[in-house]
Amino acid sequence: MTGDRAVGRALAGADPQDDGQRADVAVTGPRTVPAPRGAAASGRAAASRSTAALYIALALAAAGLSACTTGRPAPASGDPGPSLVEVLPNGTRVIVEEHRAADVVALQLWVRAGARDEAPHELGVAHYLEHLLFRGTTTRPPGFVDREVERVGGRMNASTSWDYTAYRLLLPAARAGAGVELLADIAVNATLDEAHLERERRVVLEEMRLAEESPWSVLTRRLRAAVFADHPYGRPILGTPTHLAALARDQVLAFYRRHYGPEAFTLVIVGAVDPQATVELARRAFGRLPRGAGRLPAPPPPAPRAHREEVGRPGGFAYLGLAWLAPRLDHADTPAVDLLVGILGQGRAARLVRALRDQLGLASAVTASYAAHEAAGLVTIAAQVEPGHVARAEQALEAELRRLQADGVRPAELRRALALAEARRAFQAETAEGRAATLGHADTVWRLEDERAYLDRLRAVTLAQVAAAARRYLDPAQAARVVLRPRATP
Repeated sequence: MTGDRAVGRALAGADPQDDGQRADVAVTGPRTVPAPRGAAASGRAAASRSTAALYIALALAAAGLSACTTGRPAPASGDPGPSLVEVLPNGTRVIVEEHRAADVVALQLWVRAGARDEAPHELGVAHYLEHLLFRGTTTRPPGFVDREVERVGGRMNASTSWDYTAYRLLLPAARAGAGVELLADIAVNATLDEAHLERERRVVLEEMRLAEESPWSVLTRRLRAAVFADHPYGRPILGTPTHLAALARDQVLAFYRRHYGPEAFTLVIVGAVDPQATVELARRAFGRLPRGAGRLPAPPPPAPRAHREEVGRPGGFAYLGLAWLAPRLDHADTPAVDLLVGILGQGRAARLVRALRDQLGLASAVTASYAAHEAAGLVTIAAQVEPGHVARAEQALEAELRRLQADGVRPAELRRALALAEARRAFQAETAEGRAATLGHADTVWRLEDERAYLDRLRAVTLAQVAAAARRYLDPAQAARVVLRPRATP
């Protein structure tokens, strides 16, 4: 599975896949990680269209209220207590939160290693390794981990991003100790058996094939590559068939040994547990692991540059995409860009959806997203159009951007975008898994304090700041443009 935080994607008829390389439990903050594995899935959970539609329905209802009524949602049953955070002597960070809405526990190991840490000759190794860690360790033979989790009615999942890799378990609360031991074991003792390497190689190749079948995936990957050029954020998380075929066990093992050490780990435990006793479990399981090497910082992003390309592919529709370099996760402008993207392309009332689809009839689907990474960000706008409407759709899209930059946004639009963000956060906080994902991501690629303050930062964004963000970051003259046009099939 692949994954990364993308500020919410419009669902007005668009494929929710995004780039086919992101899949993860939805996360709050300045970006939401898409729900578990879509085109990049290897058979684990799929994104729920009905849940996403419900988010939008609730948010739109809230947006119709006055500004003073869009306050914090009321606490739900089983409202969690404060997080207990401890850093072990070897560098492992442990976060425990009591959450008794159900008698379960979510255990997640977040690793500060992802696609950005790969050398150019080993593209895809971080994601390939993610597929292998649950397949057996020196003390758990192949198949044992699956049986151990399924025997108690639990489930497991994993995802890879450019900035991190995450491994997740959901178990009965009484099995928390066993889950902590399991995550500590796979973290450093995976065997990476040759037979499983070949089996998972075939699985990843199938993921690549599925991603290539989705025009939204192809479009977003090409836009990302155009904006980031040779930067690691421009690389495909899955790698390429050529790179994957060349990856040998010793290369995968070297990446594992180089990047998987205690100082790269954040262990998050959320559920019906006693925090102090659970931290002690973590100390025993993770505290004995020896320290490894530190991580190199991500390189700075390239300078913004215009780019244009057209690609032929099978199908009856054309796909138009524009993308820009955007603020990184901890930038002061991130909240304004987050809401700007919501105003432009999230939900049926979004500005671009109404203009291009409902009023002009130029597009059957329009979407906007904002992926905020540790070192840089990416804003994308994409539309599915009839082949003969590409030029008119592009002109209309640019006209809407320039209108927003000149005239700003309406208060109702800002309220609607804020309501969407509040709805995402409220749904995320309902489950132990969602809360653990929020905490794990925050501790891995920014800070817990920033995550906790983010919704207040969104609420403080003004109309003028949204318009300023549009002028600063969404200059049509600096956009990377990609068009996928139908080509005749033989």
